[in-house]
Amino acid sequence: MDGTQNMNGTAVEADVERFIRQNFFYDGPPLAGVASLMESGILDSTGVLELVAFIEETYGIAVADTDLTPDNLDSLPRIRKFVESKRSHGG
Repeated sequence: MDGTQNMNGTAVEADVERFIRQNFFYDGPPLAGVASLMESGILDSTGVLELVAFIEETYGIAVADTDLTPDNLDSLPRIRKFVESKRSHGG
């Protein structure tokens, strides 16, 4: 999927969950109910960097160092809101 395609929030969350399951070999319950990907041990600091690379490539947005906060990247709903915000402001 490239950054020019229109996406809804459900698709963003599904894409991110699929990425996490495939790349971090997570086979637990759905991530929609996980309050914190870091606190739950699903992602570590290296995993966050891999997630950022996936988000940048998949959605055609740039993630600045100042964007690397739990408010943006620590749960599926936060990631969705972050991606939607970046895309609506031109990445």
